[in-house]
Amino acid sequence: MIRLSTRGCYGLRAMLELALHYGGKPVLMRTIAEKQDLSRKYLHALLTALKTAGLVRSIRGSSGGYVLAKPPSQIRVNDLVQVLEGSLAVTECVEDPTTCDRSSKCVAHELWGELSRSIENLLAEVTLQDLVNRQAAKASKATMYHI
Repeated sequence: MIRLSTRGCYGLRAMLELALHYGGKPVLMRTIAEKQDLSRKYLHALLTALKTAGLVRSIRGSSGGYVLAKPPSQIRVNDLVQVLEGSLAVTECVEDPTTCDRSSKCVAHELWGELSRSIENLLAEVTLQDLVNRQAAKASKATMYHI
């Protein structure tokens, strides 16, 4: 099974929480952890990596917290997934063809490469703003149907 680790999944949830508050006050780590049901210790590690990558900023002081380093429309999902997950290649031989002697003549290698590029392209097309919009539509629909 091809899957992202909890780093990628939880990191995206944390970034979405910051995107939902973009333009407002900084969001406390405690608030993100509570709203997204994440361990504070794990969240701290994720936010540190995202801060190092220039995707979030921390604001110190009594009204401090975390904010996105740029508008949600300028942060693509693949940016944060690559920071937290590393390569998005689905097999080791796609990431590094020298790991397999058959890479140059293997049609499966070509297929895995196409799949990896498709995943990267899809994640590159989606911004945090797109996810904020989807979240708003989902909330609106739930309200409409009293879910």
